[in-house]
Amino acid sequence: MTELLLGTKKGLFVLEGEPGGEFELKARAFAGEPVEYAMRDPRSGRLLASVTSPFYGPKLWYADDPSGEWTQADGVALPEEGEEALERIWVLAAGEDERTLYAGGDPGVLFESADGGATWELNRALWEHRIRESWEPGGGGLCLHSIVPWPGDPDRLALAVSAAGVWLTEDRGASWRQGNAGLVPRYVPEDAEADQSSLCVHRLHRARRQPERLFMQFHGGVYRSDDAGQTWTDIGAGLPSDFGFPLVLDPADPDSAYVIPLSADQDRVTPDGRMRVYETRDAGETWVERGDGLPQRDAYLTVLRLAFDTAGEGSDLQLYFGTTTGEVFGSNDAGEGWFGAASLLPPVYSVSAAG
Repeated sequence: MTELLLGTKKGLFVLEGEPGGEFELKARAFAGEPVEYAMRDPRSGRLLASVTSPFYGPKLWYADDPSGEWTQADGVALPEEGEEALERIWVLAAGEDERTLYAGGDPGVLFESADGGATWELNRALWEHRIRESWEPGGGGLCLHSIVPWPGDPDRLALAVSAAGVWLTEDRGASWRQGNAGLVPRYVPEDAEADQSSLCVHRLHRARRQPERLFMQFHGGVYRSDDAGQTWTDIGAGLPSDFGFPLVLDPADPDSAYVIPLSADQDRVTPDGRMRVYETRDAGETWVERGDGLPQRDAYLTVLRLAFDTAGEGSDLQLYFGTTTGEVFGSNDAGEGWFGAASLLPPVYSVSAAG
């Protein structure tokens, strides 16, 4: 049985089903409110959700049962002395110890929890970079959307911010440095100074079996790093478009990556009206089209950066993505074939899968 947590424009939807067929709605929470992201902590089983209230702003909530009572977390706020406003909590991620959780948001902010999500604190070291360097937002705001731990080492963490690039720490967030060498922002005028460029990273993931390897979907480019984010190599050749938002990996294979290309730059729908996922199993040397079972005609769909996830690994790898048209597609054979898992939902902002 696989569980899907879907953050949507109109609440959290919890689906369950056997891979290969339509999933059943098991619970719904925060009806009518935008849920940016939801996850189940793999260590405790606790559910966490980021909700952007139109009246009260962004809040984090937690519960043991999605159909039961949800409790609002404490400490999710910016310094009172500043003029910045907390716009949104984009993503949540589990750390590499027993209790730590991370939350990333707009404006370029990282929060940390040491008690499983009940209380949170701002990471001041990263916040000082954000204020001192006057980070510039991307088209979706100044969003910290990717939080990438290092397997087995709670001190090491990589982050991606649109549009402030990749940030790395080896001391559990006490200090940060950039990891952007090799990224080429083609949307910036050629005569612009490199250190002034806005580096619009769209998604970042780490290969768990080879943690020094990272894959990135950039705003015009798919990249790979083999030195833990120090330098980057463009691997987008062979894709119908190197623009897109979502990216996932097979946890069992450090040479694997899956992307969903979109037409650039303003259209941002599937190229040629065909819904296709592209897979590499050789670290980006070649890409293979995976579209069997997906709409191949008049399918002008958009998949957002957090709306693509995996469950399992290797021969048991499942893939799931949701669209802004309210559909969820899945694969139970690592992308060889696809099935419809859900439809007629509100626009899907995020997908978190557990099998």
